[in-house]
Amino acid sequence: MSDINQRSRPTAEPLVWGVACALGAGLAWGIVFVAPLVLADYPPAMLAFGRYLAFGLIALPLAWRDRVRLLALRPADWRAAFELALSGNITYYLCLAAAIQLADAPLPTMIIGTLPVVIAIVANLHEGGMPWLRLVPSLGVIAAGILLVNQAELRALDGVRNLSDYLLGALAALGALVAWTWYPVRNSRWLRLHPELNSATWATAQGVATLPLAAVGMAGCLAWYSLKGGLAMPLGPRPWAFAGWMLAIGLSASWLGTLLWNRASQLLPTALVGQLIVFETLAALAYAFVWRGVFPGAEVLGGVALLVAGVVLGVRAFARP
Repeated sequence: MSDINQRSRPTAEPLVWGVACALGAGLAWGIVFVAPLVLADYPPAMLAFGRYLAFGLIALPLAWRDRVRLLALRPADWRAAFELALSGNITYYLCLAAAIQLADAPLPTMIIGTLPVVIAIVANLHEGGMPWLRLVPSLGVIAAGILLVNQAELRALDGVRNLSDYLLGALAALGALVAWTWYPVRNSRWLRLHPELNSATWATAQGVATLPLAAVGMAGCLAWYSLKGGLAMPLGPRPWAFAGWMLAIGLSASWLGTLLWNRASQLLPTALVGQLIVFETLAALAYAFVWRGVFPGAEVLGGVALLVAGVVLGVRAFARP
């Protein structure tokens, strides 16, 4: 039996700590759904490259402090870090920010909200280790919760955007879904095959790998909008708000969220970690309702209850001997 399958049933203490780390990552990641709404006058590319430029700059002093471990990383580790940075960081958030601005938050949230189900299915197909009958109840309850929440959200669409915007937004959200389905499966497998990797070091390595990609992308954005016009340079119409939000999500959502997610990926099977991405959806919904200044209705609360119940069922399935 492979090392991955041997770890498919974590003991009680790693299970608790792994779920707690996944919860912390979800709370940190949820704010990235709000930023495109708060900074609606900024193009998605600037939001994506700005966020990860901040992440990379934040990672530099952390990298210096952790330089001994980073220098010990092999070329294969750095290649994996660049792959993960390109897919799970820049590509994912570029697509997500575009989707939210094109179609508003409900439609992208509905599509991205299927991540717990999609990742769990892909991970179990790829790695095995858990009978499908044990996964079906939690996946079914999570799927029902997602449908219920987003059925209510779709009825609240603003009616301002046209059909082409919604279709483009849906395509962009599907791109984000593909990018973030690949990222946790690849990241979790790499960490589990290399248990000597420290989760904080691996988060910092991904930040360092992201920096050149984000710097080139931001330079291209600034050059493009300088030639095209229509956007105040160098940091847009609200430079302080833009810089503040980029630093906030660069530190909390990117570095801290990655650190916590790496630790959860080391402690838990990938199929379970995939289901725990539902914490991001729950946090994003909570932050969105705070931003709107309204209280969610009964349908949304019922969907949230189903999402939580699905997570509990998933944890119990993996905890059973």
